[in-house]
Amino acid sequence: MSSRLSCAISLPVDFRVDDVLAFHGRDQLAVAERIDGNRLHKGLLWDGNAACLTIDFDNGGANAELAIDGKCKTPRDGLEQLVHRMLGLTQRVEVFETSYRAHPSIGPLIAGRPGLRVQQTATPFEALAWAIIGQQISLAAAISVRRRLIQAVGARHSSGLACFPDAERLTTLDEPALRQAGLSQSKARTLQMLSREVVADRLPLATWLVTQPIEEMRAQLLSLRGIGPWTVSYALLRGFGWLDGSLHGDVAVRRQLQRLLGATEKPGEDFTRAWLAEFSPWRALVAAHLWSLPSCPEPVPE
Repeated sequence: MSSRLSCAISLPVDFRVDDVLAFHGRDQLAVAERIDGNRLHKGLLWDGNAACLTIDFDNGGANAELAIDGKCKTPRDGLEQLVHRMLGLTQRVEVFETSYRAHPSIGPLIAGRPGLRVQQTATPFEALAWAIIGQQISLAAAISVRRRLIQAVGARHSSGLACFPDAERLTTLDEPALRQAGLSQSKARTLQMLSREVVADRLPLATWLVTQPIEEMRAQLLSLRGIGPWTVSYALLRGFGWLDGSLHGDVAVRRQLQRLLGATEKPGEDFTRAWLAEFSPWRALVAAHLWSLPSCPEPVPE
């Protein structure tokens, strides 16, 4: 049995389609995501079944279709919510831009990148897993490990695209299998712990996605061995659209801040924390604008 959902969404006039395609097209082997012109295909799990999400950008809109290898239990508005979230349409960036377009430091950033939104993963769990995978390694290495992890789980849609696993499927992999995928021992154990906590609903990610009790979320995530402040802030940004995480420990943020301010040395964490504090509740969005500057690598904690 297979089923389909579809929806059509209007996009803001300043919507940056290329940002979406670039974010989801980072794996050149296209194991779980494939870019075809202005069309994104992404393998994911939906109600526990393999599915392929296709988003076609055309004429100022996004037409989305979800092809599911199984019975669909989630109503159509669940797809609309997913697409809105993934495209960053829940982020009120126009308020941020209106507030700071005249700012002497970040005003020029906003002017050069109007409508910039933070691209989102399909699920909060994917963002958390990606943040753990990416700790202290390059973007290219993280993409390779992510790909091998997806392949190790083996969830695949009938279209051929692999699906990023959910917590339940990741619990089926033991530590040697995670190590074989390229994860260090500490990362493998952290990912196992995270998956078990999610399956047991001690980390209620679906509920958090709606209620967003940020301090509770931060406290519970930080209580897990191997998850630190950078991982939490980055995961809350990519998975929940929380735009006020302070990414002062991010090497790329500090390097780009040095360029922005014309400083002779890369700012330290304390200086960067204080500088970002001025822009609360938009600190993570300011970081995203810094990341978007030319020649900026993907964020990596120091």
